[in-house]
Amino acid sequence: MVRLIIYEDKDTLRESLRLMLDGMPEVEVVAAFSNCNTVVQDIKALKPDVVLMDIDMPGRDGIYGVEKIKEINAEINVIMHTVFDDDEKIFKSLEAGADGYLLKTTSPEKLCEAIKDVTLGSAPISPGVAKKVLHAFHNKPKQSFALSQREQQILQLLVDGYTYKRISAECFIAMDTVRTHLKNIYTKLQVNTGKEAIAKALKYRIVKEN
Repeated sequence: MVRLIIYEDKDTLRESLRLMLDGMPEVEVVAAFSNCNTVVQDIKALKPDVVLMDIDMPGRDGIYGVEKIKEINAEINVIMHTVFDDDEKIFKSLEAGADGYLLKTTSPEKLCEAIKDVTLGSAPISPGVAKKVLHAFHNKPKQSFALSQREQQILQLLVDGYTYKRISAECFIAMDTVRTHLKNIYTKLQVNTGKEAIAKALKYRIVKEN
């Protein structure tokens, strides 16, 4: 069972998310808060597996929340769930340790899928967010990091927000093969997680700009 905490300051949306996500198979919403002012106590007491994190909240914002959560336990997966698609918020979130970045326009189906996939090592990110970041780093020197053509393809799909299952289907390869390729990609990029791979791919323009 995936233990989930929601941070969302809008009462109606917070309750809707709680009801929807608590109805997912193998997911238990253990708490839903309107701000991050007590995030340290919340995380230590409730020990979630995944946190769905808004950014703009009264008092402490979601980026502060991510930093504190990762200080307590880096294995807790944090997905940003926000209206902000500007480069600064995206990169501050990723640098703070966020494992995914989804806009609030994301469909309920995609949100549910992202919560499941992030526990398997995927890094969910909304379509269009990656493109904005690529533009922001347009003048960065492009580096390949010696990735093979297949590895570049898989990294591109990861950046585009594809789940492991969708990458498998798109590339006509088994899920275990996807995981092997991603492990090799992480080694070459000198990262440990999908979200770190995405951040590096965007920063150094490893993947093609759409």
